Amino acid sequence: MVDVAEREMDNPTFRSDTVLSDVHLHCPSKRHLMVRLNAVGQPVFLSYFKFLWSTEDLASGKHVREVTTGREHQYSTGGDLCDKDRNNIKEEGELNSEGVEALLDDDGDLEVVRRPRSASDLEAEDLLRNIVCPVILMKGKEDAFEDEEQECTCRDVLKIEHTMATPLEDVGKQVWRAAFLLADYILFQRDTFRCCSVLELGGGTGITSIVMGTVAKRVYCTDVGEDLLAMCKQNVALNKHLLEPGGGEVKVKELDWLKDEFCTDPEAPYSWSEEEIADLLDHCSVIMAADVFYDDDLTDALFRTLYRITHNLRNSCTVYLALEKRLNFTLRHMDVTCEAYSHFRNTLNDLENLQDEKMKYTVEPIKLDFCQFLVYERIEQL
Repeated sequence: MVDVAEREMDNPTFRSDTVLSDVHLHCPSKRHLMVRLNAVGQPVFLSYFKFLWSTEDLASGKHVREVTTGREHQYSTGGDLCDKDRNNIKEEGELNSEGVEALLDDDGDLEVVRRPRSASDLEAEDLLRNIVCPVILMKGKEDAFEDEEQECTCRDVLKIEHTMATPLEDVGKQVWRAAFLLADYILFQRDTFRCCSVLELGGGTGITSIVMGTVAKRVYCTDVGEDLLAMCKQNVALNKHLLEPGGGEVKVKELDWLKDEFCTDPEAPYSWSEEEIADLLDHCSVIMAADVFYDDDLTDALFRTLYRITHNLRNSCTVYLALEKRLNFTLRHMDVTCEAYSHFRNTLNDLENLQDEKMKYTVEPIKLDFCQFLVYERIEQL
């Protein structure tokens, strides 16, 4: 957990009372430029997340490119590249096997002989560099993204406004990896979600709801806090190019897990109408949440909300939960632990063992061997 002090963004000072997502730490040679300040004075950035498919390919059922989490080769187009890498490694091994003495200079220092770089090597390097994301731009500087846009159509890009470092209560304004993991699963199982009515709990910047909106009929993306919901609504507007082809709709609504009822105050900007509540309860068949299990009290509140909503649904419902296990060293245990995840698992077990005459919950893990559709680092802790 880190905090960026109120200094220049180019020279941040880190303290220990707030949180920084590491999604943007994996983008070398990219500029991080601020779009604006939000209502509470936090810097807001605009990121372009690249899809590994085109809408035409996906609609025609063509196989998408797979990306590994190691060297991140794109296997559907990079078979020759992998062979060249293996040949290069072999060549370097033969060169180094001549003996140590042959590689020492006059002073006895090791002299490394480097193989000349060929044009194919430069092409390979460009291929790998292209999957580094996101690109962050200042509003009015769209020309800086011109090279990337020449390589992909606008329908290959997810645009997200977000912050980079926030207090713990504003972590929903940041970009988190589990949202991309859940988005990958939605795209992989798009026939499962086609034309569904969906509720997202703790939608944050709206990434997962927007991706779900490319497939589902209607998505209610919910969170709490007017500033966060305004950012989420802006992201939905930025990505209408993704939603329009399928006719999906994403509605941004307030849903406070600490309250027992939907917000129906007509004066509140993100309140629910009676018709929307009835539509949700009558037609919702999918509920999802990503990276919302970081505080034990909020985890308890989420499961209470989950129980209350599913208890009132007309139809059976499938809930998809995605998270990243975050390991921390604690003085209480004097060991590396993952307490937030442990509490989540215990609460999930309690829900599964709940004795309810009307409701029965079953829990089933999902294997993470499905294709990767978005550019991010799919780590083993997801």
